[in-house]
Amino acid sequence: MPAPINEFKQALARGDRQIGCWMSFAEPICAEVMGTAGFDWLVIDGEHSANDVRSIRDQLVALAGSDAHPVVRVPIGETWIIKQALDCGAQTILVPIVESAEQAREMVRAIKYPPFGTRGVGAAAARATRFGEIADYVATADDQTCLLVQVENRAGMAALDEILEVEGVDGVFIGPADLSTDMGFKGNSAAPEVQEMIADAVKRIAAAGKAPGLLGTTPDATQGYFDMGAQFLAVGIDVLLLARAARGLAAEWKAK
Repeated sequence: MPAPINEFKQALARGDRQIGCWMSFAEPICAEVMGTAGFDWLVIDGEHSANDVRSIRDQLVALAGSDAHPVVRVPIGETWIIKQALDCGAQTILVPIVESAEQAREMVRAIKYPPFGTRGVGAAAARATRFGEIADYVATADDQTCLLVQVENRAGMAALDEILEVEGVDGVFIGPADLSTDMGFKGNSAAPEVQEMIADAVKRIAAAGKAPGLLGTTPDATQGYFDMGAQFLAVGIDVLLLARAARGLAAEWKAK
């Protein structure tokens, strides 16, 4: 039995637009609810949320019955945490703050088994192999792993063309908040200079045959990124969705 087909990776390769959402609650039941919403993909955020390997695993379990593809954002681009996320059953990894082609190549190696990469061969007792049921996992897993790298500062933007030449990088996610702050705009991603840089990056990523990705947290920003051509587009964050709905509901009824 081979590794499961990564439908999200195939969709990106076809050029299909994929609409997703961020998950920051770090709770399996919240992930299960989000999995019923109809998104194409959902990010389990290990960088800015209270996630560890166990909670990442539990959210992957919660999404197993959903059509939404789980994307695990690791807290940092280190081989050991990528290895653990893959062994937990993740097939798509999002790596923050990639600033060079060499760093991108190292991340490609981290998600591939030898001789092409450095991933440790120890998933026989892990969830990725259905605890040993997928006998051909090691022989077939490399074709189903998907690597998304985040370019989110001036150093990454300066190296973007070289990063795009790295074989094994499936998509490049632009981080507007970090980029705008690094450019001196303190998180104001709507600044014209920031938007111009993002739009140029999206064009370059698509022209290189990679999938460009973005996250919008306001209707105007999301529409703007949609119009730019973001292929894997996150349109919200679960915590903000709840917070805004709850605050709006409270304000509506307290005003009566």
